[in-house]
Amino acid sequence: MPPGPVPAEVSAFLAEPHLAVVASLRADGTPHTATTWYGWDGERILLSMDETRLRLSFMRRDPRVSLTVLDRHFSYPQAAHRMVSVNGRVVELRDDPGLLDFDVLALRYTGRPYPQRDARRVTAVVEIDSWYGWEHTGHWPRPAAG
Repeated sequence: MPPGPVPAEVSAFLAEPHLAVVASLRADGTPHTATTWYGWDGERILLSMDETRLRLSFMRRDPRVSLTVLDRHFSYPQAAHRMVSVNGRVVELRDDPGLLDFDVLALRYTGRPYPQRDARRVTAVVEIDSWYGWEHTGHWPRPAAG
């Protein structure tokens, strides 16, 4: 896996509202995965979780996470499968009492602020240590020919 930061083509992909699967680590080291919305600021991943989520407790104990982002346009066999996986670590956990961070994600995915305003949310900011890209014909993005 190449080290971060990601190249421009991968950054553009991450800037789109694809679904992702985030993996955190249980106390015994086994992975815990969950489908999630995510945000991308050009350098770091933004996650928002209800304060009761298991993955939040796992991230508090061990900040190492992986996130696999799957192309939302994928429909086999008509469209090319494309994905990006990142390994990183949570560098910040912060309460989101006004749901400002979560509303950024809700607007990104639904076009509207999140309707349930009594939710207690926590934001995780993930810094990328390494990444890997793939599409149906091999590694992605491909090096420029030359």
